[in-house]
Amino acid sequence: MKQNCYIAGVDMTPFGKHLDRSLKSLANEAVKGALKDADLIESDIQAAWVGNVGAGVISGQVCVPGQVILRDIGIGGIPVINVENACASSSTAFQQACSMVTFGAYDVVLALGVEKLFCKDKHKTFSVFSGGVDIEDTDRLLDETAQRLSALGMDLDKEGAGANRSLFIDIYVAWALDHMQKYGTTREQMAAVSAKNSLHGSLNPFSQYRDQISVNDVLNAREVVYPLTLPMCSPIGDGAAAAIIVSTKKAKELGLEHAVKVEACALSSGYDYEPGIGIEPPKAGATAIYESAGVSPEDLDVIELHDASAISEIMYYEYLGLCPTGEGGNFVESGATTLGGSIPVNTSGGLMRKGHPVGATGISQLVELTWQLRGNAGERQVENAKVALAENGGGFIGQDVAALVMTVLSR
Repeated sequence: MKQNCYIAGVDMTPFGKHLDRSLKSLANEAVKGALKDADLIESDIQAAWVGNVGAGVISGQVCVPGQVILRDIGIGGIPVINVENACASSSTAFQQACSMVTFGAYDVVLALGVEKLFCKDKHKTFSVFSGGVDIEDTDRLLDETAQRLSALGMDLDKEGAGANRSLFIDIYVAWALDHMQKYGTTREQMAAVSAKNSLHGSLNPFSQYRDQISVNDVLNAREVVYPLTLPMCSPIGDGAAAAIIVSTKKAKELGLEHAVKVEACALSSGYDYEPGIGIEPPKAGATAIYESAGVSPEDLDVIELHDASAISEIMYYEYLGLCPTGEGGNFVESGATTLGGSIPVNTSGGLMRKGHPVGATGISQLVELTWQLRGNAGERQVENAKVALAENGGGFIGQDVAALVMTVLSR
């Protein structure tokens, strides 16, 4: 939907393995940093939306995580809305916060995403992801995935799904093999996505992985499930990201010199459609956000998208209209999505290098894009960036994404 609000301040923690830190500690750092960036204080916040997915499983904190986290920062007395929407949790929090400011309910609000996924018990961590599908339909999902893989010449280790790897890995494997078979996409092209994002991540001090790796490094890394190697898959992580959203009136009152305009931010969900005939939810979502914001793919200067796997990024090039269907592999090999290319994608390093603390991922994309539009992204700055898009998906039902948030920002 069309929005009428501004991002006044942002901040995030470095993503990574923070076993010695709590949700409160991570959130505190991100929120206070965002407030300082906006030149506001805790008492200025009129309402807050807090995205989190795993706390109930990892730490047992259920029901009121947002209130618990914010009270520790000294924020109370205001509406606090807890948001759980799979990997799109904090982008959903952001969308709801922006909508309430656009509707005129508030002038200053907080959108926060915070997550801790590292745990001594890996089964707990994997169970967070296993809940991102219809759990009453898991057996059918695995059976259908196994059938798809079998038709493509692969056997699926169903016992390992959700036990020694995320259930979503098998979905990405099916996507990858299908794309390879239909369009001739190669493992080298998927590896090019990981290598490109490692270059960007090496320039980002907030990234979980700062080392730069080559296409050969990616291909020679440990295989998770063919054709995906470890660097082709996003890791788990801990971290927090926050954004302060203000009304037009408040932005003028603050005299913000670096305010970033939220042109459009839309939340949608997947639906049933006939493969090869119906419109895939991500493609429909892209069409809708372009119409709401009044832009086209050619207007975009920088993009952060949900590269949960290398094939995910390739497919979203196509869904977002950056290149024709089936040409995503060639598109990344051309250098178009690398810094200095025609449309840099995942300048933060993306989920694969920046990390993927699920509840914080969506807002971390918006933090990166805000820095890009302000011109203070350092070594990974996209020259003269004016229009940016974020795509953040979560969960899987039927044959596609369960929740999808797309956002267009401008300066």
